[in-house]
Amino acid sequence: MTEKTEINRVQDFSLVQGGPLFQLLIRCHLATDALGWLKRRILFLVLLTWLPLLMLSLLSGQAIGGEVRVSFLYDLETHVRFLVALPLLLATEWMVHSRLRPVVLQFIDRGIITPENHPGFDACIQSALRLRNSLLIEIGLVVLVLTLGHRLFFEQIILNTSIWYATGATSELQLSTAGFWLAYVSLPVYQFIFLRWLFRIGVWTRFLWSVSRLDLYLVSTHPDKAAGLGFLDQSAVAFVPFLLAQGALLSAMIAERILYQGTELMAFKLEIAVFTVFVMILVLGPLSVFAPKLANAKREGLLNYGTLASRYVREFDNKWLRGGADSEESFIGSGDIQSLADLNNSFEVVKSMQLFPFGKQTVLQLAVVALLPLLPLLLTIISLEDLMKRLIGILL
Repeated sequence: MTEKTEINRVQDFSLVQGGPLFQLLIRCHLATDALGWLKRRILFLVLLTWLPLLMLSLLSGQAIGGEVRVSFLYDLETHVRFLVALPLLLATEWMVHSRLRPVVLQFIDRGIITPENHPGFDACIQSALRLRNSLLIEIGLVVLVLTLGHRLFFEQIILNTSIWYATGATSELQLSTAGFWLAYVSLPVYQFIFLRWLFRIGVWTRFLWSVSRLDLYLVSTHPDKAAGLGFLDQSAVAFVPFLLAQGALLSAMIAERILYQGTELMAFKLEIAVFTVFVMILVLGPLSVFAPKLANAKREGLLNYGTLASRYVREFDNKWLRGGADSEESFIGSGDIQSLADLNNSFEVVKSMQLFPFGKQTVLQLAVVALLPLLPLLLTIISLEDLMKRLIGILL
């Protein structure tokens, strides 16, 4: 297989440009082969999931006020789920499609996949695409949404039986008309798209794991301090809309409990911490499959450069400190000192190699993105003026 053919194979790689739902969206003129018409898809799903809830709530008198404790227009979680989180999940498709393909191409451009390993790399790509296109998986997700997803929904409303989509006592719970649409259309659509993203992240993880099992050409002295795999942390940026979507939904859930149940923000410290760890694992976990390769490259680099350094410093010592140099050779202007410094720098690069193809800065940036939607909740425990002063103090 020629390098040009291999590049063409990589150009076909996409986590989102395929699958039964994708083909259905194309036939319904809601998407193009190149993932165009994003705004059209967002508008269609908002009209499908949120607008009927508004109209049905208005007709039943539960949009504002009424006999329920929480009316539709005051249900912050519902609005954020369908007007913010759902569009962000759709926007993630375009982001992932446009950013992951160049990242995958770097395996070829940087020579990490050697020519003899091109067939194996191509097999990894084809396997990922077949899994992405699985009809059985997407049918399974639909079944999961209509079974477990419904069960979780009804467990939630049993805990809160005075809301616009359900009324009555726990033993005689009755869904409103809007509640039926929420339970059987809106929530299943959102849950399916969310679970489909978890599946895609699983495909990405499996692809990277397959690549990590190839004989990769890693250089421990690479300046990215990840043996040449440092480019992989760029793939995490593609999931920023996904992180914002989940952060916004968590913020809305906590805000409702603060507003309607009188709970304090600090009572959710554990939930926020678990959420942060969970989304970090989702986004950065796939990259961690290269940790054994990087650990091995660092170990071999330390041994090889340690041996080379020992040989060089002995020869340097014998030449310049023990009289081994030619009497006519001048120490001033000799390249031996610079070579010793260069060797020391190379050894330091190997010593500082990361065991993951991402650094602390990437982890911190993604955590900030995920928690950014929760920032307004701080106003429940601190005034806006004090909050601004503290933020300015941190920045300055």
